[in-house]
Amino acid sequence: MEKLQFPADFVWGAATSAYQIEGSPLADGAGPSNWHRFCRVPGAILTGDTGDIACDHYRRWADDVKLMKELGLKAYRFSIAWSRILPHGHGKQNEKGLDFYRSLVDALIANGIEPFVTLHHWDLPMALDDLGGWANRDTAHWFADYAHLMFRALGDRVRYWTTLNEPWVMVDAGYVHGVHPPGLQSLEKAPLAAHNLLLGHAQAVQAFRADGKGQIGLVVNLEPKYAASNEPEDLAAMARVHAYMNRQFLDPVFLGAYPDELEEIFGRDWPRFPDNELRLIQEPIDFLGINYYTRSVVRSAPSSPPFFASPVPQPDAEHTELDWEVFPAGLKSCLLWVKRRYGDIPLYITENGAAFSDPEPKNGQLDDPRRIDYFRTHLRAAHEALQQGANLKGYFAWSLLDNFEWTFGFSKRFGLIHVDYSSQKRTPKASASFYRQVIASNGEVIWD
Repeated sequence: MEKLQFPADFVWGAATSAYQIEGSPLADGAGPSNWHRFCRVPGAILTGDTGDIACDHYRRWADDVKLMKELGLKAYRFSIAWSRILPHGHGKQNEKGLDFYRSLVDALIANGIEPFVTLHHWDLPMALDDLGGWANRDTAHWFADYAHLMFRALGDRVRYWTTLNEPWVMVDAGYVHGVHPPGLQSLEKAPLAAHNLLLGHAQAVQAFRADGKGQIGLVVNLEPKYAASNEPEDLAAMARVHAYMNRQFLDPVFLGAYPDELEEIFGRDWPRFPDNELRLIQEPIDFLGINYYTRSVVRSAPSSPPFFASPVPQPDAEHTELDWEVFPAGLKSCLLWVKRRYGDIPLYITENGAAFSDPEPKNGQLDDPRRIDYFRTHLRAAHEALQQGANLKGYFAWSLLDNFEWTFGFSKRFGLIHVDYSSQKRTPKASASFYRQVIASNGEVIWD
C-alpha cells in the first residue's frame, strides 16, 4: 500500500475532560458539580467509584504535561470544570480555580502544545442543577456569562475553544433515560434541555465574537445508523434514530430547524420554538468537532416507544469492552456525511479511541495491540475521508490517560497511558509509542 501522509498543518492531539481526570473537585474554593452528587447515588456508578481523586491531575498536571511533551503531542484538548471557576454556577468567581487553568495553559504553551479548551463537558455546577439544570432557560444565560469570563481570563493564550461536548449525551442520558445526572426520564423536559443547550452555545459564540480571539466550535458525537433490512419499517426506524442522535444538534446550528422526526418521537411533548431563537442558534461557528466510536444497526420495534426502534447485535464483529462494535468505515462515512449535509465546515476528530482489557504493566511496559489496531484502522478511514474531500484539520485520541469512565467508574480503560489508581503511577502503553510514531511521521506509519 502506498505510504501517505496527512497535510503538513494537521493537528495531532489527545483529549481528556475535567471530572474524569482532575480529582480534588472541592479544592481551593471549588463548588460541587452534578456529577459529584450523582456519584453518591447508590447504584448509579457500576463500581461505586467517584471522581474525588480520579487521576489526581489537579495536583499532578505539571508531570502530565511532561508526558504530553514526550508523546509529541501538538495539541491537548481538555475541559474546564465550571464549578471550579464559579462555585455557584454564576456570581463571584474563584480566582484559585482560574489560576489552575492559567498555569496549565502556560505550561502547555511553553512545551509547544496548543490548548484546545472545552467549556462544558457534562459537569454542571450542582447549584444550577438544583435550579432545574439545562431544562431551566436561565442556565443558557449563565453558561454564556461563564464563557465570557473564560474568554477574558484565557483568551490571550487560548486560540481554540469549544462550547459544549456531546450535548446529545447530556440530554439522552440525563433527561430521557436517567442514567446520568439529573437522572430524569422526562420526554417533556428533554427537548427543553436540548434547546437550552443550543441557546447557551449560541450565546457563548456571540460572547466570543465580541471579546475573544481565535476560533470557536461545537463538539458532537456521531454514530452512523444502518437499517437491519430494506423493509420500509426498518428504514423508517433508522431515519428516526439518525435524526434523534446525529441531526438533533446539527440541523438547528447549520440549517435553522429541528428534524421533523423529533416531533414524531416526542409527540405532544415536542414544543414549538420561536423563530428568533432558531435564528440565534445559527450563530456561525469556525469548526465542528466530531467524536466517533462506533455505529448502530437498528430494526423497527413497534412496542418500544418513543423511538420504535431497537438495536440489532453484530455478533461476528469485533467489540470493545463497552460492547461497542469496532467499525472504522463509520468514521469515514460520518465525516463525508457532514460535508454533504452541512457544507465545507472545518472538522476535527475530537475523540476517537477504545476501551480494551489491558494487562497490568510489567517492567514498565504494557502491550495493547488491539488499541493500536483500532487507531491504525480509524486513522486510515480518516485519511480516506480527507482524500474524498472532508475538510479535516486534526485528530485527538481519546484518551491521554486511563480515567473515570462515568457510570462505569474505573472499570474501563481508554488511555494511551496506564494509570495505577492506588499509586497514581503513569505507564505509557505500547499504543502511546505507536501514536508518538504517528505524530512524528505525520501519519505515514499507519500504512506500515
